[in-house]
Amino acid sequence: MNNPWVTVLLSLLMCACTTQSIQTSFTLPGSRWQLTAIHSMDDAQGTIRIADSAEFTLRLDAEGRALLKLGCNRGTGSYEAKPAGDGRSGSLTFGPIATTRALCPPPHLDERVARDLPYVRGFLIKDGKLYLSLMADAAIYEWEPAPADE
Repeated sequence: MNNPWVTVLLSLLMCACTTQSIQTSFTLPGSRWQLTAIHSMDDAQGTIRIADSAEFTLRLDAEGRALLKLGCNRGTGSYEAKPAGDGRSGSLTFGPIATTRALCPPPHLDERVARDLPYVRGFLIKDGKLYLSLMADAAIYEWEPAPADE
């Protein structure tokens, strides 16, 4: 299997095992992101590209609250980040995500994103993008910076 996302995941896991203290370059709290892709570790499932990344946004406030736009729904929950090394990677966990329940048009990615976030275990910020890895190598969520007015 020659999957480039396995390399990203391995890098993320290696960095997450580091036990260094929080560095000043840690930039996850207070950041805003928009979803660009969901990369499955199963080659048969492949990558889902998000047609309109502005429809799926994640804001991580400095108080440990995650605010989400999920297509036609909204969500909120808690998060805890523990950076490793230079602060560009580490462990990340979300609490339960409370969402509105509007029926969004298919493919219903709102439900998948809300369901998957509590299974996030690590993050990596690389080349200006945020990668969130799910436990058991299930998937990697790829996010890019969102405009400040989002």
